[in-house]
Amino acid sequence: WPESAAAATEQPQLPRPARAAEMATRGRTVPPMNREQSRRFAIACLAAGVVVLIDQATKAAALDGLRQDERIPLLGDLLGLQLAFNPGAILSLGAGFTGLLTLLGVGAVVVLIVAAARARTGWWAVGIGLILGGAVGNVIDRLFSPPGFGVGHVTDFLAYGNLFIGNLADVALGAGVIVLGLNIWIRHRRARTNTADAGVAGGPLPAAGSAVSGS
Repeated sequence: WPESAAAATEQPQLPRPARAAEMATRGRTVPPMNREQSRRFAIACLAAGVVVLIDQATKAAALDGLRQDERIPLLGDLLGLQLAFNPGAILSLGAGFTGLLTLLGVGAVVVLIVAAARARTGWWAVGIGLILGGAVGNVIDRLFSPPGFGVGHVTDFLAYGNLFIGNLADVALGAGVIVLGLNIWIRHRRARTNTADAGVAGGPLPAAGSAVSGS
């Protein structure tokens, strides 16, 4: 009777592969974001949301008020307003692979969301948010604009001379890259300054092999 009771209370043993998988899953548990991380993630989401709203609003206005065969000059021949539909990326690159560009855009959005959740500074969150908003703005066009789902053409209306025609999502992408670049430059400059200050505070090192003589 005691042996049968012990057998009843004994928990079933998992096979070795199952136990290894369970232990690996426990080791990969992702800790929740703290308050500062949540604040920076909120900053990135806010920046992205503002970009998406402005981008989609200006595209809707361009569809209503602009034409493909007419340009409205803003800064002479340097900048103007003209409606265009781009099946590819910037400079119409990859125009024959719209579906692939859509998949890449969706993947980039996922990666940027993860990067926003891991932002270490407020300005880094702003830069990631601007890039995320620009990516989402153009992905919305590729998903829901004509000629079909997932192969839609991006609405452009900012004509840069005879170079190319873009939109405000592209502007946000460029602005985000600039913010991130400046952030990296400032951090490296501060690191060099702190290293130099530490060297000055430590004083000059004694010459190798020198000895102190006394009388």
